[in-house]
Amino acid sequence: MRVTIAVDENAAEAYLPEVKSDGSGVGINYADQILKPFKQTLPDGRKFLAKRRGLKITITIGDKSGEAILRRLDHGPDVKNMFRKALEEAARNVGAAIIFEPNTIHLDFEAGF
Repeated sequence: MRVTIAVDENAAEAYLPEVKSDGSGVGINYADQILKPFKQTLPDGRKFLAKRRGLKITITIGDKSGEAILRRLDHGPDVKNMFRKALEEAARNVGAAIIFEPNTIHLDFEAGF
């Protein structure tokens, strides 16, 4: 099953630390802007959600969840790269694969997992 999330990267770039400082050093405001459209209900009735709390990003599909941390030392200093690596890890931990395209994020997982 593939879930496609449309994101407005141009609007989110206004929240990059170089443009609007957030004091975190990892771009939490940027991450929040990208994660906004992730909350939805899948065609099979399960809930799909991605959220951030502190430096942790959590992806939830139905009753399964995967977590990752925004890691500046491992993936920084580029905020976009840190966010993508954390989102990839969270997706992998929930059993999904993630594909990034301009203004679109695809999440692939098995329908009955």
